[in-house]
Amino acid sequence: MSSSTRRRSTALAAAVVTAAALGATVLALPATAVGAAPAPAAPAAAVPAAAPLPIVKGTLDWGVLARYRAYVTGMAKGTITPADGAEANADGSFRFASATGAYDKDGGHVVTAAFKGSVTFESTAHGFKVTLADLRIDTGTKKLTADVTKNGTLTRDVPLADVAFTGRAMDRLATTLTKEAADQLGSEQYAGLAGDPLTAALEFGRPTPPSPSAPSPSPSTAPSPSASNGGPAPTIAPSPGAGSPSSGGPQQLVGGRLTWGVKESFRTYVVKGGGSVTPAGGAVAAGTSFSFAFGKGELDAVRQKLDASFAGSLRFQRPDHRIDMTFTNLRVNAEGKKGTLVLDVKTPGATKADVPFATLDLSKADYRTSGGVLTLASVPAAFTAEGSAAIGAPSPDYAEGKPADPVTLSVTVDKDAALPGTAPTPTGTGGTAGSGTSGSTTTTAGSGSTVGGGTGGPGGGKLAATGAEVPAGTLLAASGAAVVAGAGALSLARRRRTARS
Repeated sequence: MSSSTRRRSTALAAAVVTAAALGATVLALPATAVGAAPAPAAPAAAVPAAAPLPIVKGTLDWGVLARYRAYVTGMAKGTITPADGAEANADGSFRFASATGAYDKDGGHVVTAAFKGSVTFESTAHGFKVTLADLRIDTGTKKLTADVTKNGTLTRDVPLADVAFTGRAMDRLATTLTKEAADQLGSEQYAGLAGDPLTAALEFGRPTPPSPSAPSPSPSTAPSPSASNGGPAPTIAPSPGAGSPSSGGPQQLVGGRLTWGVKESFRTYVVKGGGSVTPAGGAVAAGTSFSFAFGKGELDAVRQKLDASFAGSLRFQRPDHRIDMTFTNLRVNAEGKKGTLVLDVKTPGATKADVPFATLDLSKADYRTSGGVLTLASVPAAFTAEGSAAIGAPSPDYAEGKPADPVTLSVTVDKDAALPGTAPTPTGTGGTAGSGTSGSTTTTAGSGSTVGGGTGGPGGGKLAATGAEVPAGTLLAASGAAVVAGAGALSLARRRRTARS
């Protein structure tokens, strides 16, 4: 083989390895696109400039602002219409597809992507029609832009949101609405608000191979080829630890129970107006809260990951404020120190599935089981934007980030293990709950701020004033001690009955 042929083969091998390191990916940027320092530059004569990686397909999920969507379809009595290839997701956000763009490694490790589709917010009653189209993201400027047509006037390249492109993952990135977005949506109060989270799934193709005449790396430093030039484009490896096997592996759950009350002041508001909160289908009233029966799930204690679903539903009805909604199909998705409470929201007119209702603070969680049982007690929960929109109340007590009732759950991985005899229940955030029996629950309310009705219509009425913040999580040992104490009392009673006999 001639020396020139060897140099061309080496150059091609280097290009293939580059493609293998920066090829197709879903829900992640190339490793050096954001938040990673570029590798030290090789001498100009040693490595040819890398061609941008083209985006061959991809989608963008974003809902603008849950609060704005609720206003359009609620108070404004308007409509929201995705078109031109965009679709509505189950959680109320929108999916824009047919991504085009590129990853420019030598141009600053920047990904730019454009997506097809549009969404129109329109209200005849309030006199507006706003269409967002041609959405684009840029990891260099960290912006989401779009062409906006407001009441017939087109404005191109409107920066709608700042996006937290801080790592290679592009799943549920935080967004902040800009002043320009507030102007287009018709209210200055939207400026600076946390918008809906953004998720992008992008697939990158191969770069254009370097010209045979381009300078080649020295044979002594050229990487060895790891793939042929044919076949499908390689994919980027997941971030470290994302797919590493655990020593113990996941375990199937065989039992469990979840205790939660949504938000005590909301229950108070519903019941005070002559309404009701009705558990059914495996949910029962449990003191000041509600207990949901086990569905199915999996626990990986080594990776600190828990996925569990629970049976039962809660129906909130208050006819005078046109509230009729049911929370059902509760799931807890937990990993490490963070988790999400997900549920379905049903109203007479529609069902929204997989609503991420509340975030869970698991900073004090221990995923290890004791006697085949894992208990996470009084886990602090906070409303998401989607959860706030589902409640449908404009009071600041229900805004994104505000505390919901804490969550307590116990699950078992051993068929012979028994759940704690009395599941801990959250103390709520103010007021005193009522009946404690299966069926509707009444709540005694104090004075509070005015709120609207839930999903389904306009509202009014007073809420109970909220009190102290949600207490910190209880240790697993505390609940275990309670069970041991109960067992000791039972044993003592038996010995006394035997002595009397």
